Amino acid sequence: MRIHLSLPSYTFFFFLLLGILDQDALLPAPQNISIISTNMKHFLTWSPVTIEGETVRYSVEFQGEYEREYANESWIPICECSLITATVCNITEDISATVPYNLRVRADTGTQSSQWGTLKGFFNRITTYLTPPLMKIIADGYHLLVELEDMGPAFQFCVLYWKKGQESRVQQKMVKEISSALHLDTMEAGIDYCVKAQTYVEAINRSSNFSQMQCVRAQGGRSVWLVTALISSASFAVAALTLPFLAWKTRKIFQYSCCPIVVLPDTLKVSEPSTQLISCESEEAEHCDLMVHVMPSEEVLRLWIQETL
Repeated sequence: MRIHLSLPSYTFFFFLLLGILDQDALLPAPQNISIISTNMKHFLTWSPVTIEGETVRYSVEFQGEYEREYANESWIPICECSLITATVCNITEDISATVPYNLRVRADTGTQSSQWGTLKGFFNRITTYLTPPLMKIIADGYHLLVELEDMGPAFQFCVLYWKKGQESRVQQKMVKEISSALHLDTMEAGIDYCVKAQTYVEAINRSSNFSQMQCVRAQGGRSVWLVTALISSASFAVAALTLPFLAWKTRKIFQYSCCPIVVLPDTLKVSEPSTQLISCESEEAEHCDLMVHVMPSEEVLRLWIQETL
């Protein structure tokens, strides 16, 4: 038994088969694939694929030097960028070596998948754009300090500083870790100090341009002089008041040590004049001659002490 199909039937089956075979081709591949790379952070971007009534998702894969040369040109999916709706993918963690990378993107609606759209040319992280660090210089009294932006563990900073007008005597410091404000120098009063810095990445052996020069002058020079003068004046006033008292006190101590004041007992005190006439009246007209010897009080004290002992 033979089945005869008319021409319209053949046409219908032909277009149905063509639609099944070319189903993937109905969804266009992502276009305008490019990479934005700044300060060792890499992002793959592309133009969106628009299908009316459909949610388009995207998947990203990469191929490094190892995959091209030793793994049969295989591709590795980026898990964080699998079936995402955004048109940007952070590929920083996957670009881990300084070698050429290839990348590609595919659109998917769940029922249809596009062809892979591939990045034109290779990407190497050595081409990343490096910016100078954000910087703030501080004059803390006579201390020159600088605060630098923390850009991550891969970044180091070259800091140049000098006295304004003495550019030929520039000093340099390399900063490998950012923890707090960095002390650069001790400043001289009345002199401006200038600072600029650049970023350095050892992994790719590249540096950024230098930042804009910033200058600062030591703060509080006059106030420091005023405080010093006030302290000196106060010290002089205290010394002027203290020294006479110390001199008087010292004199009293020496006077007591060398010439002590002795207080006589009451029994040794003479209440009447030391010299007197004694008359001896007698009917027999007997006369008594009296000789009085006057002794100093110190001698009396000595004799009294001897008798007591």
